[in-house]
Amino acid sequence: MIVSLTGKLLRVGEEAVVIEVVPFEYEVLVADYTRRQLQPKLGQDIRLPTLEFIDGNAAQGGRLTPRLIGFLTEPERQFFELFCSVDGVGTKKALRAMVRPVKELAVLIEQQDVKALSALPGVGPATSERIIAKLRRKMPRFALMVDRGQVGDAPDLSAAVVTDTFDALLALGHNESDARTLIDEAIAGGKKFKDSESLLTAIYQKRHG
Repeated sequence: MIVSLTGKLLRVGEEAVVIEVVPFEYEVLVADYTRRQLQPKLGQDIRLPTLEFIDGNAAQGGRLTPRLIGFLTEPERQFFELFCSVDGVGTKKALRAMVRPVKELAVLIEQQDVKALSALPGVGPATSERIIAKLRRKMPRFALMVDRGQVGDAPDLSAAVVTDTFDALLALGHNESDARTLIDEAIAGGKKFKDSESLLTAIYQKRHG
């Protein structure tokens, strides 16, 4: 399985990009939000975490074609897999729907905003209800994702640090809302944290300062 691609971004199309990994060129399907972020990176070396899936329907005698889907970060790939697991969504519908940053989508699901979710391409009220019912409790770590200025940097340490810190705060007895607030306040100043221990230290220094 191909889990990531690192190479030169040759082309950016409406639904896919082409990455040169010498001696090959790979077509990688991307969501609209991902496409917009990659556009300024044309001609540059990037790294995209990827997922493989088989496109087509063998039961109807159709052709089966292996495809790659690309993401800006590992947490975005994890979010996509969860999104696809909802009944009635699937790979293609999830790709169409992801026109906003994962962090924003996670907040909409967490806040049970059926109206906003229903406005996503291909997602109606019934599907929005299923998305919320299945995923709402899994969204806090995605809602805490750190916005990144560079596309395709590896690895995505900031997101991992935030996720580990969130889990640690829950283990220490904080509820999800409190944990999220504490982390947001600590990272608001723009300081970089190399690990969850340094972020936890900053949180408690701020709280007891």
